[in-house]
Amino acid sequence: MPLEENEFSLRLRPNNGCATRRLAMAVTVLLFGFLLVATYTDVRWRKIYNWTTYSGILLAIALSLACSLFAQTTGLNSLDVWGAVAPSDSLVGMSACGGMMLVCYVFFPGGIGGGDIKLLAMVGAFLGVMAGLEVMLWTFVLAACMALIVLVWRYGLPALIVRSARFALYKLRLGSAFQLSDQERQPLKTDLFLSPSTMAAFWIVRLDLASWM
Repeated sequence: MPLEENEFSLRLRPNNGCATRRLAMAVTVLLFGFLLVATYTDVRWRKIYNWTTYSGILLAIALSLACSLFAQTTGLNSLDVWGAVAPSDSLVGMSACGGMMLVCYVFFPGGIGGGDIKLLAMVGAFLGVMAGLEVMLWTFVLAACMALIVLVWRYGLPALIVRSARFALYKLRLGSAFQLSDQERQPLKTDLFLSPSTMAAFWIVRLDLASWM
């Protein structure tokens, strides 16, 4: 019996090549699928549906629990074999990413919706707290870049620079007394594209592309 257990463990051990690497892609493929659906519905209908985010969160937690039991049974690292984080890391990641997005939702109204909060909470549940927060930070960087590109495309770089310089000059002269009217703010409003940015940020973190920059 000990011999059979050792052979089983050796067949699944992470340093045994392609078979194990395919297993370790399980979480990557699942999360990419959920992000792809969320991006499509967000771009198509401007909605991230609860059935996408809630089912993703539940699956992420269930997968982490199943992999934890598998790891206790076989003595293997579930992160290496399946790509799943520990249940505690999954729950903390979900809470941390969702909590940070909730803070942004409260203090910066209009740019973030409830679906965005649940989307990043799902990412945290799949990837854990550290990778989840890294994805969230990259998401905002990419979203800001995309919003700036849209503004430049819409108004042109010279006009945008002139408008920004004029606003800064008036702000310095008048201080808090100077406020843009709703009519003046309207042309500067643009979507943050959080769903596509989250999917791009996920691949940056998952493939460690930042180390090549």
